Amino acid sequence: MRIKWSTFFEVDQLNRYIPVMELTDYFEAIGEDKIDEVWYLQRYAEGWGDGGFVERVHERDCIDAPVYETDAGLDKKYRGWFFGYPSTHAVNFKCVSVQGFSSVLVEPLNGGNTTARSILLDRAENVLHKFYGQYDYWSARRSMVFNKELREEAAKFRSQFLDSNDVDDRTDIWNESWDSVERDITKPDALGGAYIAVHLRRKDFLYARKKELPSLKGAAKEIKKQMEIYGVNKVFIATDGVQGEREEMKKLLGADKVGETFNFYEDDYLGGVAIIDQIICANGRYFVGSKESTFSFRIQEEREIMGFDPDRTYNRLCPDDRQRTCIVDRSKGIDEREDTKKHKCCDHHTHWKIVYEPGRHY
Repeated sequence: MRIKWSTFFEVDQLNRYIPVMELTDYFEAIGEDKIDEVWYLQRYAEGWGDGGFVERVHERDCIDAPVYETDAGLDKKYRGWFFGYPSTHAVNFKCVSVQGFSSVLVEPLNGGNTTARSILLDRAENVLHKFYGQYDYWSARRSMVFNKELREEAAKFRSQFLDSNDVDDRTDIWNESWDSVERDITKPDALGGAYIAVHLRRKDFLYARKKELPSLKGAAKEIKKQMEIYGVNKVFIATDGVQGEREEMKKLLGADKVGETFNFYEDDYLGGVAIIDQIICANGRYFVGSKESTFSFRIQEEREIMGFDPDRTYNRLCPDDRQRTCIVDRSKGIDEREDTKKHKCCDHHTHWKIVYEPGRHY
């Protein structure tokens, strides 16, 4: 892979939250393609144990066979897949059982169990996020400003195919540092381009989330309804659907009304295309995503940062038999069911409100 963070994000903006550096820059600084230690995070073999869920961390025997091997030479360098850099190695390796929030690793990493200067935490999903949806979460998330070139590519597409631009759409916030932009979240003011933005998840969701997805006809019906409500005649669709499904959606909605980036970029640029898709979706007048899709969640966060009304952001495509059977007024805390004896309600995504702390030093 060997893809730098700067390919996708503005590293100087990340640095305004926490010191970061590219892996290649680190190797150049130390004069060797080396990582001091790899901690292969894992669960506890005995489960929670008699004490129930208690935060703890211990070096243990490996439960699963690690994906690292030692050289045959005397120096015993550990080799594995280090982000596509074949010359990279680790000096030490250990399996670490961990249970709890990410903060449980702070003390062991800071001299409690190592003197290493560089540590790779492999399988970090084994620890829980401690501050989800709170100030620190949103500060980290806001610092993840997309690469300028990708933003410019998205802007070019929006202008050419969707008659959309940051000034008219009231989304022109990225010329400033992320930590200088705060707004009154009780008065969302972003307008968005004159198009409906859609994330239509397919592929593995067709069996993993089959009961939560609409048919293509059902999705088109919902999209048409929102186009009518917002008085727009364009829709942008980000989807992992196969080519036949893409063509079917164009037939259902009208090929002249559908915009998609899929045909405009080469396959080896798919990571960049995914971000361009997110940017375009984040700038739509109304956004509707797919249930429990992290891709949809990231678009919703971006729209929250940009100042969009949550009622035009935290929506998802519903199964054909549950379309639009909820009456929700988030501003008044109302979530009423429309004739619940006859219909099942389609729940939309939770609104995670952005958190600012004016005057706090980043």
